[in-house]
Amino acid sequence: MLSDYTPLQLHALAPGADLTQPDLQQTCHLKANHPALDVMTDLRATTAVSITPEAGIDVAEKRMHRRGVRMLFVLDNEGALVGLITAGDILGEKPLQFIERQGGAHREILVADIMTPRERLEVLKLSDVLAARIGNIVSTLQRCGRQHALVVDTVNGREMVRGLFSAARIARQLGMEIVTTPIAQTFAEIEQAYIHFGKLA
Repeated sequence: MLSDYTPLQLHALAPGADLTQPDLQQTCHLKANHPALDVMTDLRATTAVSITPEAGIDVAEKRMHRRGVRMLFVLDNEGALVGLITAGDILGEKPLQFIERQGGAHREILVADIMTPRERLEVLKLSDVLAARIGNIVSTLQRCGRQHALVVDTVNGREMVRGLFSAARIARQLGMEIVTTPIAQTFAEIEQAYIHFGKLA
């Protein structure tokens, strides 16, 4: 019964009170051999920042900036995960490539046009992450040429996205630069890269 709980006393806020800032010194004490969970964004504790596939990429970019993230989960009207979109997708070659294929203007490009669809997403298993170190995650991101990695868990027989690794966040927490060079994952992307660099030659 809630009536069994005594309310706490309220106090006036002291003059000059300020907001507590993150302990950056403690954060930078993280090392590559520390547990990978130390740098994972746990979606049980942090609300995922999302957007719909029908939104424009300009809207997506503004949402990322406002929320201080570089990736958005793309959810349909039922709340199901249909893809991911990153700042790299928006600011990189994808919009130009889409316009070259489909025509139109940059402001008309939708999230669905350049996002990475769910069926192309590769994920890490939570069971592997539990035994991993931060260095393993950095190595994985660098090998794949990606800024982010999703972590999934199985709940009641259903796979659920449990967490997220961000190269940018890990770099801040380790106090070092982490370089991840994008790697073409499909023949279409390899062909686009070949055409792009052919134009520059």
